[in-house]
Amino acid sequence: MRSDAIKKGLDKAPARSLLRADGLDDADFDKPFIAIANSWNEIVPGHIHLNEIVEAVKEGIIEAGGKPFVFGVPAVCDGIAMGHNGMRYSLISREVISDCCEVMVEGHAFDGWVGVSNCDKVTPGMLMAMGRMNVPGLIVTGGAMEVGTHDGRSLDLQSVFEAVGSHSAGTMTEDEVRQIECAACPGKGSCSGLFTANTMACMTETLGLSLTGCATALADDNRKLSIARETGRRIVELVREGVRPRDIVSRDSFLNAIRVDMAIGGSTNTALHLPAISRDFGCPVTLDDFDAVSRQTPHITSLRPGGPYSIKDLDRAGGVPAVLHILRDSIADVPTGNGRTTSEIADDAEVLDTEVLRSLDSPFHSEGGIAVLKGNLAPEGSVVKQSAVSPSMLCFTGTARVFDCEKDAADAIVSGRIVSGDVVVIRYEGPKGAPGMPEMLSPTSLIMGRGLGDSVALITDGRFSGASRGGAIGHVSPEAYSKGPIAALRDGDIIDIDIPSRSLNVRLSDEEIASRLADVVVVDRPVSGVQAKYRRLVSSGADGAYLN
Repeated sequence: MRSDAIKKGLDKAPARSLLRADGLDDADFDKPFIAIANSWNEIVPGHIHLNEIVEAVKEGIIEAGGKPFVFGVPAVCDGIAMGHNGMRYSLISREVISDCCEVMVEGHAFDGWVGVSNCDKVTPGMLMAMGRMNVPGLIVTGGAMEVGTHDGRSLDLQSVFEAVGSHSAGTMTEDEVRQIECAACPGKGSCSGLFTANTMACMTETLGLSLTGCATALADDNRKLSIARETGRRIVELVREGVRPRDIVSRDSFLNAIRVDMAIGGSTNTALHLPAISRDFGCPVTLDDFDAVSRQTPHITSLRPGGPYSIKDLDRAGGVPAVLHILRDSIADVPTGNGRTTSEIADDAEVLDTEVLRSLDSPFHSEGGIAVLKGNLAPEGSVVKQSAVSPSMLCFTGTARVFDCEKDAADAIVSGRIVSGDVVVIRYEGPKGAPGMPEMLSPTSLIMGRGLGDSVALITDGRFSGASRGGAIGHVSPEAYSKGPIAALRDGDIIDIDIPSRSLNVRLSDEEIASRLADVVVVDRPVSGVQAKYRRLVSSGADGAYLN
């Protein structure tokens, strides 16, 4: 076992002495050493209950004859970080989390490990580390919170952001906003729609790196603790069988994940995370793969933010296994950490609600949830959650209103300076320019809340929350900081958006764009510390914003 490097032989007496200080005895030195990466903290609602899950994982490890060791990793709550400098640290945290896991697992020669995760950048960060280290591993995602309710209406975090927009438009009172604020997020768990955290939980289960049913079991569902306990037992089995993540996950596994993503209408953030994770697994997928799969895959459920249903509804309909069952003719048969293949899981599954999960013959949309747009504004690509775009916005021509930061754009929306027919352009919010490629749920929600969702588009080299909806196009690459074409835009330019044709263009010649870019003075925000390091090392958003 790998852990023999710290526990076997006379020369390891010093290491054993320190381990004895942890409470180990002679019998423990014959057991597999299993690490548990725990992202519990007291600020992220999706993580406040993770210690309970960790205890269940520990029980399973002990039952299977292993020795568990818990260490902590950070987590950022994107909803709390939204709209201020904290959001510039969110995507950065993915790399920090990945590095933390690698440092702890490799530094202590663990035989295997379990990541106990939930929210937006934690699960991707752990998956990146899993591929990079190729040490036996599994993930337990903490589950979604219950849906909030008020006056018979279902609510989630998106409802609160959009209520702020409604208030700015004069259609909602401050007291009504407060009532929604107090009801929307009722307790522990990740936000209840198909936002980034829950999308990545579904991706993890599809990849075979969490056990069947884990992705959609809610945070307060006792099944979550049963799954956690079984995960503890299973990781010890994987260690003894010598099964590593790269034995489970292949390029076909990632294509399966993209297909499930398109079928359920997941967050556009998967277009950052899956390419970055696949790179660390040594089998890269690209934006072109996303678009190709999206064109072939109907959108078969309609979850928030684009539709009426929540993760609880998806779970009730059969969860990820039921989605695999519907897609089984186009899903590659690959192994999973369960010890069963994807085809076996799909064949054993059943669709329990045919309205929440429709057949391929009667989907909500004929194509998948995400579209990749290219053109003279985005030569490397951009992404839009087309399943959350109203039909009237699928083809849109508008007038550019250009802003060099999110705050200025939000102020313009709130003040009523953005009107029907505008295209809000927010630039210098990309991986290098921000730095950190912040999510921008506030501007999109303000647009929706002010009733402009069918008449105003938004494009940015930054990114959007999984809760964003409407004509919001992100990840425009190259970014403005790298003098991509978005840096050449001026107020009054005419922008053409054609989602069905996958195009994003400004009505300027190549020569005019080049001439303008030659005169551009890049907005260079002073940075230090981790932001400065990130700016130096990060790649394009079109490549997953990984560190070179």
